[in-house]
Amino acid sequence: MDIRHYLDSTYLKTPEQAGLSVVENTKIVEGFIKEAIDEKFKLIMIRPDMVKLARKMITKANSKVTIGTVIGFHEGTNSIESKIAEAQKAIEDGADDLDFVCNYEAFKRGEIDLVKKEVLEGTKLGLAHHKIIKWIIEVAALNSDQVIQMSTLIKNIVMANFKEECYASVFVKSSTGFYKTENGLPNGATVPTIIMMLENGSPLSIKAAGGVRTYDEAVEMIRLGVKRIGTSSAKAIANGQTTTSEY
Repeated sequence: MDIRHYLDSTYLKTPEQAGLSVVENTKIVEGFIKEAIDEKFKLIMIRPDMVKLARKMITKANSKVTIGTVIGFHEGTNSIESKIAEAQKAIEDGADDLDFVCNYEAFKRGEIDLVKKEVLEGTKLGLAHHKIIKWIIEVAALNSDQVIQMSTLIKNIVMANFKEECYASVFVKSSTGFYKTENGLPNGATVPTIIMMLENGSPLSIKAAGGVRTYDEAVEMIRLGVKRIGTSSAKAIANGQTTTSEY
């Protein structure tokens, strides 16, 4: 199976997180973009300030690689207004996919209406501009019941407010890849969690992000029903190599 068209090749580290200068970190981003073009991956996922660079490189290469970026990354606690403004700027800069981090901490506090509002407003903005929208629920921060509840909430908001032809453009996504867990617990997609998301998020699409480190694991996720896989080691996974990448 050629899994390249399922892969969202991802680099989301800031210069500070990478321990690099701005120039050095930008070079790494350029390398990821070029690799995505060369390998014909589905998408290159980068931070909002790198969207213009990606659009320029992809246009110059006459490539079909799409561009994704993250909104409210990585804690998801930004205000709805802030997330909408960030998403609007990303759209103007040339992003195709908007991966919003849900305010999962608000959800855990019982502030359900806030989460419903951001899902509604973010999805409305994205669909109005013919974009793909993904809602990151950060599964490592949730228990099983909360994974089910958040997947169901997002599905219900979309089904209640948008036409059926829009469903394929809205995803529930597992993880940022940046959540810090204790005792070596997984911080991204696992098979049991993805099954819960598929069972409760359908008919929306599901993206497995974080934790997919081998070709076989990627194929297993695809066979379960995920439509996208986010990884910072797309080339290695596509070529059948094992990676120890954190996300």
